Amino acid sequence: VAFGFHWFLSSRNGPRIDPLGEFPKAEQSADLQPEAGAVTVLVSSSDLMARPASTETRLDGIDPKASYWIRIEKGKFTLSLMREVRVVKIFPVAIGRNEGNKTKSGDMRTPEGKFSVERIQDSSAWVHDFGDGKGPIAGAYGPNFIRLKTGWSGIGIHGTHDPASIGKRVTEGCIRLKDENLAELVPYVKTGMKVQ
Repeated sequence: VAFGFHWFLSSRNGPRIDPLGEFPKAEQSADLQPEAGAVTVLVSSSDLMARPASTETRLDGIDPKASYWIRIEKGKFTLSLMREVRVVKIFPVAIGRNEGNKTKSGDMRTPEGKFSVERIQDSSAWVHDFGDGKGPIAGAYGPNFIRLKTGWSGIGIHGTHDPASIGKRVTEGCIRLKDENLAELVPYVKTGMKVQ
């Protein structure tokens, strides 16, 4: 960096040249294809976290050759759609009511580890009683339920009838998104996809 700064300011080296001019700015997307030994670096991951999902990188056509996967960060209440090592989009989520890793059925914790997608189900007609005295709620899981292979029954990524719950610890162990965010994510999800 010091050498580059000196080169940029020094008149002895001819015209002033920006040695970093070829690097993408923080706002630009560097869609570099990984090569042997190459590393893709996020210059400003805090910028990605600060922006709401609707202003993130637009999700255009799906590249069937790309390796998409999902990363969930419980401490940040986020679900990131990843393409190899690059963040494509970040969505806010709700997670299990209780902190920590799931240890038994009914403990209201979101499991931690490396899992995979078992299947995607149409959950638009599903009804659920949350035991809060409000009775059965239609559309409780939103339009889709992405069932995960976690070793626990009934754990998945799904929508919600209650968008105000996003960003909170409120679920019985699932990962909950706003319905519009789920609709944006589902086209990228396939059976066997990695979820971490």
